[in-house]
Amino acid sequence: MVQLRWTLTRTFLTSIGKTYSNSLRSAILSSQRGIAFTMAKSYSSLLKDQAYVGGQWVSAASGETFQVTNPSSGEVLGSVPDMNAGDATKAIRIAYDAFQTWRETTAKERSLLLRRWFELIVEKKQTLAELLTVENGKPVAESLGEVNYAAVFLEWFSEEARRTYGDTIPAPAKSKRIVVIHQPVGVASMITPWNFPYAMVTRKAGAALAAGCTVVLKPSEETPLTTLAIVDLAHQAGIPAGVFNVVTCSRKNVEAVGKTLCTDPLVAKISFTGSTAVGKVLLKWGADTVKKASMELGGHAPFVVFDSADVDAAVQGAMVSKFRYMGQTCVCANRFLVQEGVYDAFCAKLEAAMAAQLKVGDGLDKGNTQGPLINTKAVEKVEAQISDAVSKGATVMTGGKRHALGGTFFEPTLLKGVTTDMLCTQQETFGPVAPVIKFKTEEEAVTIANSARVGLAGYFFSNNIGQIWRVAERMEVGMVGVNEGLLSMVEAPFGGVKESGIGVEGSKYGIHEYLNVKYICFGGV
Repeated sequence: MVQLRWTLTRTFLTSIGKTYSNSLRSAILSSQRGIAFTMAKSYSSLLKDQAYVGGQWVSAASGETFQVTNPSSGEVLGSVPDMNAGDATKAIRIAYDAFQTWRETTAKERSLLLRRWFELIVEKKQTLAELLTVENGKPVAESLGEVNYAAVFLEWFSEEARRTYGDTIPAPAKSKRIVVIHQPVGVASMITPWNFPYAMVTRKAGAALAAGCTVVLKPSEETPLTTLAIVDLAHQAGIPAGVFNVVTCSRKNVEAVGKTLCTDPLVAKISFTGSTAVGKVLLKWGADTVKKASMELGGHAPFVVFDSADVDAAVQGAMVSKFRYMGQTCVCANRFLVQEGVYDAFCAKLEAAMAAQLKVGDGLDKGNTQGPLINTKAVEKVEAQISDAVSKGATVMTGGKRHALGGTFFEPTLLKGVTTDMLCTQQETFGPVAPVIKFKTEEEAVTIANSARVGLAGYFFSNNIGQIWRVAERMEVGMVGVNEGLLSMVEAPFGGVKESGIGVEGSKYGIHEYLNVKYICFGGV
């Protein structure tokens, strides 16, 4: 079991940097032997029941709160403020005032503060991982991976803060000199999702703070506790009052708060990770004040296996791409396209791998690789897609229904005989369903892969070098995995094309999403 579970996580370890790979591997293997995690609710020390604005822990002006529950057990973990538009406006004003000072800090000063925040997260990583597991259901080995992944974004941007170089440009006139500098855009509003509540905070806020911007962030109503926990560590690291602010709200107030974050004239930048439908609404709201925007939106990733591929490698790539966090990631393989020569072999081997490697249960229990889906709505969407596929001729090879554990647990599902008229090939699933389509030619595969209106990630397996270049260049996505099932790493740009978003996060490009380019012309030289 140790070896099988390590197969699912080893690629992810590469993505978070060699510095922490060995320690993370040790923690995962220890947890599998049942000795690393005592699970005595050590996360209780991290729980916060207030939002964070102006360097202080605050309640909603209305005094209202909402509960946060564990998707595995339904247990109430705590309550946080149910803030409204007025609370968001106040936070924006505070962030704007703080920006006037923060923008004047040196890159080195910002770098040292981000570095300290990074160090505190690493120190608390096991406890943070446990909190993440109880709040969003992610298996604890994956949670530990996310904590490390989140931390290295702060390490990365602490270094990038000192690399926002300008330019000197040869002028056309002897009496002039041309200089280009980069300056922080101002207040950045951020809306983060529930599936990576640590990493999406640090990937966005790390870049913004490094650039000299201040932040007002609204976490998902499903996972505010994890966000507040690492914000507390930012506070302990010495991030000044008003520079980083978090407003929490329930679904009841999410539209009002979101609209305020996108329309307030003091906000210069919007950053959002979530669905394409919501992203379009936010862009419309921000249009009247022409705000700079970064949008990491929905995906519908194709996973193509050609006849020349190493089928065993493709199956392992499929396992990590599809079933990481129960298929609830925006870059999960969503449509499997397998060439007719290896179709039956791939399906049989994938079914066997699913049976051997996937175990459903509470994420805190050792050995479990698949936790619950985030809520009932997610389960209903998965059920609807499977029902539609079966009604149109698909065969359920394994899974296909709610798990015997009840709640929002769902059986990992493999569908064979899938066609492009089925919902599972037309909509992002966000669940543990692998629908497999048979194709004949490379041209057919690329056409199907590019038929979606979104284009975040795509994957394919081939050992034909010419084919590799052709398909990698023709896939209409922002990120391509070639003989690789997992893409994310701090050094690489993360972003999509078409309706999957605008801009990129991470890498050397991520900080520039929070910088304006200013041209200065010196005359009379």
